[in-house]
Amino acid sequence: MPKRSAGLLIFRRTAGYRQVFLVHPGGPFWAAKDDGAWSIPKGLVEEGEDELAAVKREVFEEVGARIDGPFEWLGDYRQPGGKRVLAWSIEADINTATVVSNTFRIEWPPKSGLMKEFPEVDRAGWFGLDEAERKILKGQQPILVDFAARRRP
Repeated sequence: MPKRSAGLLIFRRTAGYRQVFLVHPGGPFWAAKDDGAWSIPKGLVEEGEDELAAVKREVFEEVGARIDGPFEWLGDYRQPGGKRVLAWSIEADINTATVVSNTFRIEWPPKSGLMKEFPEVDRAGWFGLDEAERKILKGQQPILVDFAARRRP
C-alpha cells in the first residue's frame, strides 16, 4: 500500500491578491535547490491516525503554528514516487520570521560516520500563485491548480 501524507495549503489575501504559504525542506540535499523544491506543509499519516489530525500535527511540527478552523478538502494527489498526498486548504496567516521546525538526523557527509541534525523546514515564504507554481515540487503542482480553479471569480 502506498504511503499517505496529509498536507495543508495555507493561503491569505493581501492587497487584493491571494498568496500561498510554502516551506523549503532543510538538510544538505535541498540546500542549493529553490525552484521545484518547495512544498505545502505535509507529512506521513501514522497508522490509525485521523488524516485531518495528521495535517494539524504536521503543520505544528514543520512551522510551529497551531492551525484550526474551516478546512476545505482539495483532493487526493498521487506523487511521482507513488506516495499519495491528501490535501486540504485553509485561510490563515503565518509569520515566516517565526517559523520553527522539528529536526531530523542523518549521517553527513555520507559514509563519514558523523551524525548531523538539520531542520525539517529551513525556511518558509508567501508566494503568489504564479511564483508558487515555479517553486513547488512538480508532484504538488496539481494541488495549486485545483486550489486556483476553485477560487476563480
